Amino acid sequence: MIEQNNQAFANTQLSTVDKLRMLLDITKTISRSLDLDEVLKLVMDTLGSVLPYDAAGIYLLESKNESDNQYIFKSKALRGYEISFALIEPRLRIGEGFIGYAAQTGKSLISHDVSTDSRYFPGREKTRSEMVAPIISNDKVIGVFDLESDDLSAYTDDDLSVLQLLASQVAIIIEKVQLHEQVVEKKRMQAQLEIARQVQLELLPDQDPNLNGFDISAYIFPTEEVSGDYYDWVKMFDDQIGIVVADAVGKGIPAALLMSFLRASLRSGMQVGYAPHIALSKVSNLLWDSVEEHQFITAIYGILDVTNKTFVFSNAGHNPPLLIKPSGEFRYVEYGDIPLGMFRDIHYHQHFIRFEQGQVMIIYTDGITEATDQKGVEYGNERLAKRVLECIDLPAKEMIDHIRKGVADFTERKFLDDDGTLFIVKAL
Repeated sequence: MIEQNNQAFANTQLSTVDKLRMLLDITKTISRSLDLDEVLKLVMDTLGSVLPYDAAGIYLLESKNESDNQYIFKSKALRGYEISFALIEPRLRIGEGFIGYAAQTGKSLISHDVSTDSRYFPGREKTRSEMVAPIISNDKVIGVFDLESDDLSAYTDDDLSVLQLLASQVAIIIEKVQLHEQVVEKKRMQAQLEIARQVQLELLPDQDPNLNGFDISAYIFPTEEVSGDYYDWVKMFDDQIGIVVADAVGKGIPAALLMSFLRASLRSGMQVGYAPHIALSKVSNLLWDSVEEHQFITAIYGILDVTNKTFVFSNAGHNPPLLIKPSGEFRYVEYGDIPLGMFRDIHYHQHFIRFEQGQVMIIYTDGITEATDQKGVEYGNERLAKRVLECIDLPAKEMIDHIRKGVADFTERKFLDDDGTLFIVKAL
C-alpha cells in the first residue's frame, strides 16, 4: 500500500503534458494487439502510471433488456476490488450509479466526495472519490471507464481530460478488434459454406443418364449461397430410372441440410421399390417427425420407363412440369398435392405422362420462373415455354445452356436471387 501511495504521489507531480506523453505510449502499446481481453488488461496494467487509483474497472455494455429498461454491464478488467465484487457483478439500471449515469448520458463526471452524491453505487467501502468516462463508438456508448480513490478530491479536470482521451483511444481499438473478429468470422463462415457447397455437389449425380430413345440432362444454376435445390436420378432397372427434382424452403445451410435428408430417405424408398406416391408419403412423415414446423420441401418424384415411353410421377407441391412439342404446342401438367413435411399422413396421387416423338418435358424449380428483372417483373411460365421452343431441336445439355442464357439476359444478373434447377427429358 505504501508503494501504491508513493506511486499515486508521484503521479500528482506529473504535468498534463507528461501524462499525455505517457498516454501516447500506452496507446502505441495497446494498439499492437487484436485480442480485446489482452488490450484491456494492458490498459489497466499501465493506467496507474498516468492516473492514480485504488480501484478501477472497464465495463462494456453487452446487452439491453427492453422490457425493464436495464443495461447489462460486463466487467472486462478490474483492479483493486474484493473478490466477491469481481465475481458477482452489479446489474445497474439506466442512470443508476456513476456507471449507469455515464452510459445513459454519454457524459463524464468527477465526484470529489461520493458520500454526498446520491448517484453513487457503493462498490467499495473505502472509496471516497470517483471519476468515470464513457467509452463511445459511432456516437453510441459501448462501455464505461471507472476510477476510484480512497482519498477525497483525488481527481482534477485535467485527470478527467486524460481519462476521456484514453477512453476514446480504447473505443477505437475496440472497433478495430471487433472489425478484425468480424473479418475472421466471415472467413470462417465462407470456408464452412464452401465445404458445404462441395459436399452438396458431391450429392448430385456426376453424369447425366444414358437411355436409349431419350436425351436427358440436368443442372442447378449457381447462386451466391449454398443451394436449397436438389435433383437426382437412380437406375432402378435396365429400362427404368427414378427422377427427383426438389426445392427446400429457404436458402443456405438449413435448406441444404433438408436436401441431404431428402436424398437419403428418398433413395432408401427407391431401393425398396416403392411407387412414387408411397415413397413421397413416407418421406413426408419422416420430415414431419424430424424438422421444424416452418420447414418443408416441394418435390417431384417419378419413374421414367424407356420401353413404354411413360413417366409415372407424384407432385408434392412442386412447380408443374412443362410438356412441349416441336410443333409449338405446350402445356403445364397442373396436378399436385401439398409439400413434403407440412402434415402427417398425407396421401399423394400418381399421374401419368406418355411421351410422343420429339416431345420434351422440363422439370424446374421456382428460381427459374420467379427470377425478376430490374423492375421486379418475373420471368414467368410463358417466357420459359417460348425459350424452350427456340432450342427444342438442340441436345438437352445445349437446351439448358440456351435457357440459362435467356434467364441471365432477362435478369441482367450473374446470379439468381433463388436457386434454380432444370431437368430436361427429351424423347428422341
